[in-house]
This record gives sequence, structure tokens and C-alpha cells, in this order.
Amino acid sequence: MPLDARATWARAAVLATVAVLGLSLLSGCKRLTFVRPNFDKTNYEHTGPDYKVRDDKRSKDAASARTRVQLAQAALRNGDLDGADRDARLALKADAHSADALTILGAVAERRGDMAGAGQHYKKAVDLAPERGAYLNNYGTWLCASGRAAESLSWFERALADSSYATPSAALANAGSCAASAGQSERAERDLRTALALDANNALALGGLARIELQKGNAFEARAFSERRLAAAPADPDALVLASQIEQKLGDMAAAARYVQRLRAEFPDAQGSGTGDDGKR
Repeated sequence: MPLDARATWARAAVLATVAVLGLSLLSGCKRLTFVRPNFDKTNYEHTGPDYKVRDDKRSKDAASARTRVQLAQAALRNGDLDGADRDARLALKADAHSADALTILGAVAERRGDMAGAGQHYKKAVDLAPERGAYLNNYGTWLCASGRAAESLSWFERALADSSYATPSAALANAGSCAASAGQSERAERDLRTALALDANNALALGGLARIELQKGNAFEARAFSERRLAAAPADPDALVLASQIEQKLGDMAAAARYVQRLRAEFPDAQGSGTGDDGKR
């Protein structure tokens, strides 16, 4: 995956993060997912119906941490990185074992361009919860976005081994995309198709399969996946560039030009493949 494509992928990961924290997924991309906070009612089922909150310091600290995580989530969704950072750190001060707070700090660092710091936070979350699929997926995603695609694959495998992981299609789509970056084309196609079987609107899987079919010379199949990708989630520069390349391959230069026009209108700072001008403004 080219450097600028990896950067786009990482930015989309952060946006997906915000949506999942709101207990929903953005755009179908699912490139970075969180474990739901422990205060979510659906998690209480795992602790049994006789769950009780004890009025002791440890319980109060945990409750305070959960509240701070909620505030940090809200701030992150609203683009308030300073507020998200502050509340996540206060959550950690109350509960040093809050993997959710560490994950938020990772997302904040990533949005600030501090990939090294983001990786440290994601890895600490994994260390605290080494069998939780979402945290494993997050760290694998960071490895891949940091140019360590081959190394990331085992982390996605570990994420998929968590039977309680709510969104295995996310890890499969990530694994497929990273396998492609690592030059493992057969695995890439297998994982992307499996992700799509679990979630027919997984935008990352759809885009990945469009690219694979184009590389195989199957432009009509590539177009079908590309159109589904653009229908499943808001466009990003990579999806529009790919759509333009597919139309060029099919000889429809007018359609290719329309995608370039969309690219320039919606993402004026992006560069991509166009109709004879290399996509440069």
C-alpha cells in the first residue's frame, strides 16, 4: 500500500473509532474498533444477574474512570482532542487498568500525527486485555498503518480467536487489506471475501476486492465492487482514485473524469489518478 494510501487508511481508522465509541460503526469501514465500555448494559450479562456495586474506594474509582471514559468518548466524537486527552488521562488516574482510556489516548495521538505514541497506547491496552479481540485488532491496525503489514497479521488472527468479539468482519477486512500490503494476495482475497460474507456492506472489504479484481485484469468485476463500496459508505480519496482507474481500464474516460472531478471537489488537497494529467491539480 503506498504511503499516502496508508495515511488515508489511518485517518479513516480514527473516524471509525469515533463512531464505534458511540456504539455504532461509521461508514462500514470498520478499520479500527473499540471494546465497548464496561458500563454498557450488554456487558453485564457476562458477569451474571447478581452483579453488585460495592461502596468502597475501588468501586468508586472504577465508576469515576467509566464516567471519564464516557466524557473522553464524547469529546473525541466532537473533535475535541484536548478534552478527550484530558478525560482519558483522568480515567487512567482513577483506574490504571482502563484499556478503554488507553485506546482513546491512542486515537488522540493518531489524529495528532503521533503514530509512535498511538502505538504505545494501543499496545498497553493489549497488555491489559490480551485476549480481547477489539484491542488486538486496534494494535494490528496500527502495525499495518505503520508499515509493518506482515507483522500485523498474527494480531488479527488473535483478535478472531476471541469468540466474544462482536465485529469479526472488521478484523478480517483489516487482515485482508494488510495481507495485500504484505504481498500475500491469496490470503488477502480469502480474508476480504470472508469479511464480506459476514458483512455485505463492509466498505474496506469491498474496496480491497475492487483493487484485487482490477489487478487481476477483471475490470467489470472491479467496477461492481467499486460501485458497492461507494454506495456502502462515504467516499474517500482512495476509493475515488480506484474508481477512476477502473473506468479508465474499461475505456470510459468520461466516467473516469467524473470521479476525478469528485476527488478534486470533495478532497481538494488530495492527489490521485486522473484522465491524462496523473490526477494532479
